[in-house]
Amino acid sequence: MNAPAVQITRTSFTYPGERIAALSQVSLTVEPGQRLGILGPNGGGKSTLLKLILGLLPVQSGSVQVLGMEPAAARRAGLIGYVAQRADLELGAPLSVRQVVQLAAAWRLSPFSMIPSGIRQRVERALAITEALPFAERPIGDLSGGQLQRALIARALACEPKLLVLDEPTVGIDAPGQVQFAKLLSDLHAKLGLTILTVSHDLRAIAAGSDAVACLAQRLHFHASPQGLTPRVLAELFSHDIAGIAGLPGSLEGTHIHAHGPGEPCSDPAHSHTHATTSVTLTTPRGQADGTISGRAEQ
Repeated sequence: MNAPAVQITRTSFTYPGERIAALSQVSLTVEPGQRLGILGPNGGGKSTLLKLILGLLPVQSGSVQVLGMEPAAARRAGLIGYVAQRADLELGAPLSVRQVVQLAAAWRLSPFSMIPSGIRQRVERALAITEALPFAERPIGDLSGGQLQRALIARALACEPKLLVLDEPTVGIDAPGQVQFAKLLSDLHAKLGLTILTVSHDLRAIAAGSDAVACLAQRLHFHASPQGLTPRVLAELFSHDIAGIAGLPGSLEGTHIHAHGPGEPCSDPAHSHTHATTSVTLTTPRGQADGTISGRAEQ
């Protein structure tokens, strides 16, 4: 029986000097070949969870395993392909797309070594499967948002990983590009049988390309199919973000948080209306609506 792609058991993490845990008692299983989206507000612990999975932070309590190994060992073995949210270092380098992918494929070689034909073939496969061959000779810094994501995914695939991890992959991509990007991930999943882990605060990006969704805000609020993302779940999850809205009180004590889906009327008479999208509305004890957070969700 194959080990889970990712197995997280009762894991908590607190940064030095902080009183509040970034993660609290999180348990999560990702099966091989699954496409999991991790959805959550800014500051909800998504980046911390990613760093634990990548072996970039030590496990303080509980356990984290990737393909039956310690995360750092799995990363060193080339089993994890990672596409970071920002790629400023690559954008400033005088390298072509093909050179960037080739550097990733040849990372085990000593400097100035001849690159074997097998690695060159791996580079061409990664460029081809991500449809990056047409711009393979262009400087990495001259690409559009969608082209850059394809190039960075090709780089991540150059070591032929079993797990592909994407951090906020649709940032900087326009709406048509996001549709194309979702299709690319679906094709990669079908052709390579990859386990794909996508982390984002964008509901559309998560729902479009995931078989399952985990909702994270310090603790795990929900873990099931995207169809289970009800307005109530979203209200609980994104209430974490409400205190940061300009003009809102710093404390949410005594605050009512109400969620309703497309076309559903608000039950609170203070702000009776409908929305075209799932809506989370904050009402203070004075009975006045102070702010709304909306995200697209199929009902």
